[in-house]
Amino acid sequence: MTPQARGHLAMITFSVLVAGSFSLGSIVANQIAPLAITAGRFLIAAVIIGIAALATTGLPRSAAQAPWRYAVLGGLFATYFVLMFYGLKTADPVSTSAVFTLTPVMSAVAGWVLLRQITTPRMAFALTVGATGALWVIFRADWQSFRAFEIGGGEIIFFWGCMAHAIYTPMVRKLNRGEPAVVFTFGTLVAGCVILTVVGWSDIRATDWANLPLIVWVSLLYLSIFATASSFVLVQFAALRLPSAKVMAYTYLIPSWVILWEIALGRPAPTVMVLVGVVLTAIALVLLLKSEEQPAKDTAPVSE
Repeated sequence: MTPQARGHLAMITFSVLVAGSFSLGSIVANQIAPLAITAGRFLIAAVIIGIAALATTGLPRSAAQAPWRYAVLGGLFATYFVLMFYGLKTADPVSTSAVFTLTPVMSAVAGWVLLRQITTPRMAFALTVGATGALWVIFRADWQSFRAFEIGGGEIIFFWGCMAHAIYTPMVRKLNRGEPAVVFTFGTLVAGCVILTVVGWSDIRATDWANLPLIVWVSLLYLSIFATASSFVLVQFAALRLPSAKVMAYTYLIPSWVILWEIALGRPAPTVMVLVGVVLTAIALVLLLKSEEQPAKDTAPVSE
């Protein structure tokens, strides 16, 4: 597989794992403080990734250069996760995934500002098709439901978290100095954990960890291992091989995965018409997978 193909595969896996965080997060959002559970997931994820780094690439001293880079990235992703939980206190998983589909457009803008990455006409068309398919899935092919949609407080809160996520993606490429994804992820998680511990210390101390419901611990472990540790590595791995807009375009798959998660958790299955939206997101991904030949320019950033 080419580096670009591996980047795409990483993001498909990412979309499946992250979708689960919406459904599980909505279950526990009101049972534990957002700062506390996010600090816990960063701590567990940092331990897992640290062990993985030591077992594979090691932790070279060179990776510790300019530690402020990890503080920037850790702060951005911590902001996303915390605001996601605050949003899920009042918004349902499907609604929050609807907000999340705005991330690719914001990421494309951030990619242009930070890296001068240009969104080609084909990529712009693919983003549009993907957004249409995602909205079709989100509102379950119900035009009346779409017209009645009102942005609630939870969605607005999560929007700002999505903005932090969108900025994070191009920042990975901008700040990485050749460190392996697992090493860079470890530094980011440690920095994020420190920030969350300082900011959320009162919530962490107030949490009765010993008497939390089992579902909270199950969700915390899932969020730590799959939706944090794995997704960190996958996004950073993909961000070093794909432009920001393409990395975040995979968020268009998340509403479809969320619906599958909701079905698995006992929610009603979507109608056949909803599958039209799934097909549209698949078409968008095919368009994104199709490489475009660009004239070589020594000073131009990689656009594919």
